[in-house]
Amino acid sequence: METSAVGGTIVVPDRKRRRFPATAFTWLAVTPFAAWAVARVAGLERGSLPTQLMTATPYAAAGSLIPLLIAAVGRKRAATAVALLATTALGFSVLPRALGTADATAGRPLKVMTINMLFGRADVATIMRLVREFEPDVLSTQELTPGVISDLDAAGLKEIMPHRVLEAEWSAGGSGLYSKHPMRELPDVMPEIGHRMPAALVSLPGGPPIEFVDAHPYPPLGRNYADWHEALEAFPSASPERVRILAGDFNASLDHAPMRSLLARGYKDAADQVGAGLIPTWPANKRVPPIITIDHVLVDQRVGVKEVSVHDVPGTDHRALLAELTVP
Repeated sequence: METSAVGGTIVVPDRKRRRFPATAFTWLAVTPFAAWAVARVAGLERGSLPTQLMTATPYAAAGSLIPLLIAAVGRKRAATAVALLATTALGFSVLPRALGTADATAGRPLKVMTINMLFGRADVATIMRLVREFEPDVLSTQELTPGVISDLDAAGLKEIMPHRVLEAEWSAGGSGLYSKHPMRELPDVMPEIGHRMPAALVSLPGGPPIEFVDAHPYPPLGRNYADWHEALEAFPSASPERVRILAGDFNASLDHAPMRSLLARGYKDAADQVGAGLIPTWPANKRVPPIITIDHVLVDQRVGVKEVSVHDVPGTDHRALLAELTVP
């Protein structure tokens, strides 16, 4: 209130600040995570961008605790209930990968190693060190070039793993399987969708042979999304007649609906079985640490998983994945 020069009093009303309603703020925090949970559980992601975002589900699961806390502290009952359901759904989708569910399974020992070589630029010395220390029975490679084949053989891989089915290219499209044991190529197991994905039958001692498929669908980027989806659908289902293992860079996480559909056809993720399913494999050797898990060893339900580990390899943007298994 102030005095006028003419006389009298001018009354200035108090100005109240407009506040964003607490209820609206709470729902604004809760809704994105609730929508994410619905999309993840129902497999609703479609197209390139939603598919890429779905790989961040483990981080969304952790982040969903924030709106749950906001709703609970604000005593917003409906919002708290929705937030709790979202956190629970996301938690049940993610946490089993860190806990593991594997049971001891008797059988023949089998070691598998897979590595994406980034146009053949992966450090050969590191790969050979891992091969000599881990002693894999089968090595699955992606982005295999003729040049790195020569470098690996010169470094001693030809003597250690003399059997191979290779489809090298001077691009990201090349792939190849190496083995310590006799190996026979299986043509036409995978249709020509995306990168080369050779298959082979490995004569493991002490029992029937094991079938391997070197997995490397296109990444689900832009127009490649359709090919990525088609490739995941084209992988053969597990078979009662033959133990089959799919190993490589799937460009997919366990939060993608097509990947879960593939697992539902008789497979299990080796890392998931031993509580290593949240260890990220890409991108490696960058300014940012690896953030998503897209390299996998998928095994028949009859296969036991003893241990899975992930290792850095200079020169490539993927980490090597090593799985110690037992097969019937």
